[in-house]
Amino acid sequence: MFYVATPRGRVRGFTLVELLVVVSIIGVLVALLLPAVQSAREAARQTQCQNNLKQLALAIDQHVAATGRYPSNGWGHTYIGDPDAGTDDQQPGGWIYNVLPYLEQQGLRDVGQGLDPTAKSQAMVAAVQTPLSVVRCPTRASAALAPSRPGSVMTAPAQPNFILDSVLVARSDYAANEGDFYLTTAPVDPTSPTWATYSTGMNGICYQRSRTQPASIEDGLSHTYLVGEKFVSQRYYDNFFDLGYDQSMFSGDSFDIGRWVLATPLQDYDEPYLTSYG
Repeated sequence: MFYVATPRGRVRGFTLVELLVVVSIIGVLVALLLPAVQSAREAARQTQCQNNLKQLALAIDQHVAATGRYPSNGWGHTYIGDPDAGTDDQQPGGWIYNVLPYLEQQGLRDVGQGLDPTAKSQAMVAAVQTPLSVVRCPTRASAALAPSRPGSVMTAPAQPNFILDSVLVARSDYAANEGDFYLTTAPVDPTSPTWATYSTGMNGICYQRSRTQPASIEDGLSHTYLVGEKFVSQRYYDNFFDLGYDQSMFSGDSFDIGRWVLATPLQDYDEPYLTSYG
């Protein structure tokens, strides 16, 4: 028996059963309110994600206005951006690296600029470890920095075969439209006269060494996918075992920053295989 004092100084008791009933009622109310709170939080995260995509689209539009073309998607997954290589098909880094100035990240885009190859590569290690919230999905519970795949090579134009073993890198949760024609992202010599043969059939917006202009988008800009969220296996959020989540966001053309129309769009789930989808 529990007792409480009344305003007149008398003592009135209530039983343990009554106390348990009150606690139970409070528990039920919390259980009813919790989904609503979670739903509100998820709605806020979705709004943030939509804002991220809007900011990325605006940055790409500004790139188009400045250069007359959509950003190139770089040379391949064994490269990252080079601050001295411009923004066209001679740039080994992908679309995210190319639009940094339009995301108010000019300083990050200039890291290593003008340095000798060794110093540039060392500076770029710091660059690839700089996360950006605008390319991060607020719903995906992954770490800001995660290990890159062992043996990843970075910035071949600056320092050939500079290895990123055991280095934590910042990654992107968004990918650009590569179209429905898949091309291996193996390194391709940018001076190769046969590149035109390799690129035949490509019909995306940002693909390997692309120079896509708005006039070439025959279906119309409002009917063409530009950038969106990408599928990642929940099992591999914080390691390098998903082939589309194992490189820096400043890498060249790869599953990390581009996706192809090769499969039905999927929401993240516990995919046990070491593959990524288009």
